[in-house]
Amino acid sequence: MFSGKSKLFVLLLLLLSVVNPIEAQNRIENDEKARALELGIGLLERYFEKDDAWKVTDTETGESVRGLMRFIEKKPLDSILNVLNGSLGDSTFRYVYRLPEYVPDSLEVPGYYPVVSVHRDLEKLGRHLRKKYFEDELSVPVSLISDLEGKAGVIKPGEGRKLLEAGIYELPDSLQLPDIIPDSMMHSSYDFRRFLRLDSIRNSFIEEKRMAYNDSIMNAYRDSVIDNYRRQRYAWEYESRRQHLIDSVEFNNYQILKNYNDSVVRAVNDSISFVVEELAEYADFIDTTRVTITNLVGDESSILLQKNNTYYSRLWLKNEQNDSLRMMVKNTGKRSMQMLIDDGVTFSRFKPRETKDFDFSSLNRGVTGLTGVSQKYQAYVPWRIGGDGSVGFTQTYLENWKKGGQSALSLQIILKGYVNYSRHDGKVKWENSGEIRNGYIRPGGDNPEWQKNDDKFEITSRFGVSAFKKWFYGAEFNFETQFFNGYKYPKSTNPDPISAFMAPSRTFFKVGLDYKPNNNFSLFLSPLTAKNVFVKDTVKVDQTKFGIDAGKRGSWEPGLNTDIKYKTQITPDITYETKYKMFINYKGFDNLDINWENLMVMRLTEHINMRMLVHLIYDSKVLFPVVDANNQPTGEVKPKLQVREFISIGFSYKINRNITRARRKN
Repeated sequence: MFSGKSKLFVLLLLLLSVVNPIEAQNRIENDEKARALELGIGLLERYFEKDDAWKVTDTETGESVRGLMRFIEKKPLDSILNVLNGSLGDSTFRYVYRLPEYVPDSLEVPGYYPVVSVHRDLEKLGRHLRKKYFEDELSVPVSLISDLEGKAGVIKPGEGRKLLEAGIYELPDSLQLPDIIPDSMMHSSYDFRRFLRLDSIRNSFIEEKRMAYNDSIMNAYRDSVIDNYRRQRYAWEYESRRQHLIDSVEFNNYQILKNYNDSVVRAVNDSISFVVEELAEYADFIDTTRVTITNLVGDESSILLQKNNTYYSRLWLKNEQNDSLRMMVKNTGKRSMQMLIDDGVTFSRFKPRETKDFDFSSLNRGVTGLTGVSQKYQAYVPWRIGGDGSVGFTQTYLENWKKGGQSALSLQIILKGYVNYSRHDGKVKWENSGEIRNGYIRPGGDNPEWQKNDDKFEITSRFGVSAFKKWFYGAEFNFETQFFNGYKYPKSTNPDPISAFMAPSRTFFKVGLDYKPNNNFSLFLSPLTAKNVFVKDTVKVDQTKFGIDAGKRGSWEPGLNTDIKYKTQITPDITYETKYKMFINYKGFDNLDINWENLMVMRLTEHINMRMLVHLIYDSKVLFPVVDANNQPTGEVKPKLQVREFISIGFSYKINRNITRARRKN
C-alpha cells in the first residue's frame, strides 16, 4: 500500500484535479492528467488483480471496475457505469476487503504482541512457578500423607525375618545361631541362659532393623507423594496460565490487527472510490455511441452521440406512397439527441367524411382512446406439461494394467414428467408427477454379470384448495415400487431375489396443509397419513425384511408425514433439488421413516449434463444383521442408515409445454 498518509494525500490530489468541460480536449492531452490516470489504473490493478490478499466485495462491481480499466475491449461503457453509479454515490461502499490475518507487517503495528515476547513471558512464568512449587514451602493436603504405613507397604511386627530372607539385612556372626543346638554345646545351665540371651539380642536386632526399614520406606513414599503433588500443581497452574496468556494475546492481536486492517481497508476503498470516479468521468467523456437511423425504403443515416460535440445529420422520412419529408437529427449529448422537421414543410390534415348518412362515430362508441379499448377475453394457462429424460453411460477397459483395477461398464436411464393444473384465480391446484429410474453396472473379473444399482418407479398426485395466504388444504396420493428383481450380488451364489416388482410397494395417502409460496418450494404437513407396505409374492421375497409380519402380505400404519421440496438455480448451468420425506408412526415415535434425495444437475452443453445424486433412507422396520469386529454375524438385527451416491454424465432432453385457454372477462 502507501508508505504514509502524505503519499496517499498527494495521489488523491492528482486524481481529483478539477476538469472544466469547456476545455476538455486540451486537458485530455495534458501529461499531468494522463499520469494521474495511469497511477489510478495501477492502483486498481493492484487491488483487483495482482494482490491475492485483497478480495472483491461484490463480483459484479469488481467486473465493472475491471471493465472500466479496459472499457474499449470489454462490454459497453454504459452497462459498466450503470453498475458503478450506485457505488459512486455511496460513501460507505466497499470495493475490496482484506482479512486481518493477511496484514503483511503485523509486527510493526502498534500494540501487536509478538511471539518472541510470548516465549519470554512463558519462561518467566516457568521460573516463578518452579520456585513456588519446588523451592518454597508448600502445604500438602493431609489426605495425601495419611495412613502412610498402609500405603507404603511396611513390614508388620514379628515379620522382620523377611528382611533377612530377602537379603536386605544380614545378621552379624556374633548373633548367628544354628537351627538345631547340639547337646555338646549344652553342658550346663549357664550355656542354656547364654543361648537364651543371644536369642533375645538377635530378636532385638531384627526388630530394630524392621523399624528402621519401615521409617525409610515411609519417608521415601511421603517424599514421592509430595514430589508428585508439586509436579501436578506446577503442571496444572503452568498450563492454565499459559493458555490464558495465549488466549489473551491472540484476542489482543486480533483486535489490534482488525482495527488496523479496517483503517487500511477504509483508506484503500476511499482511494479506489476517487480513482473509479475519475476514470468513469474520463471514460464517459471520451466514449462515443454511433446510432444508425433507417427510413422505410432502407436509406441509412448515422449520428455520433458524444458529449460537447453538437452537429446535425439529415434524414429523409418516407411513407408507403414514397412521399418524402426531410428531418434534422441533432446530437445533444452522449445519451440524447434531438429531432427537428425541416423548415417550409406544411401539413394538410385528413378528416374522415360520412357518406350515405352512415355514422362513423358509432364504430368508436365506448372507446375513449387507445387506453380505452376494452378487452373481452383474457388468456390464461391452466395446464403445464413437462419433463426431462437422461441417459448416462460409463465404460472402463483395462488390460495388462500394471497399477491394477478392473474393467467396468455402467448405464443409467432417468425419465421424469409432470402434468400440473392451476385454476385462473390460483385457488385450486392439481399437481401430478412421475419418475422412472433404472441403472445397471457390469464390473470386470472372471465371471462378470450385470448388477442392478438403481431401480425406481414413483407416481405422485396432490390436490389443493386455497386456505389462507400461501396455504392450501391438500390431499396427496404417493405410490413407489421397482420394476426388476434385486439380488444380493454375486447372483451366482445368491440366486434368490431380495426384492421384485410390487415387492415391496409403498403407498401413502395424506391429508393436511400445503405451504407453497412459489413454484420452487413446498412444505406439506399431513397429520392424517396412512402408510401401506405390500409384498405381492411372499414366496419369492421375504416380507419380514420390510416390516411385514410372517404369514401376511401387507401392513399399514397411521402417522404424521412431512414433505419438503426445494429447487434452486445456483448458476445458469447448475441446479440443485432436494426432496425430504419423514413419516412418524403414531403407534410409537421410535418408528421413524426418512427418505431424503439430493440432486445436483450441471449442464455441460445444451443436451449433455452431469448429475450427482445422494440418497439417504432410514426405515425403522427394515432390519440388517449385526456383525462383530471380524465381520461375523452376531445373530442380532437392527435398522441402519441406507446411503446411495451416484454421479453420471450423459445425454438429456427436456420438454416444457403450456396449454393456453381464453375466458370471457366480466
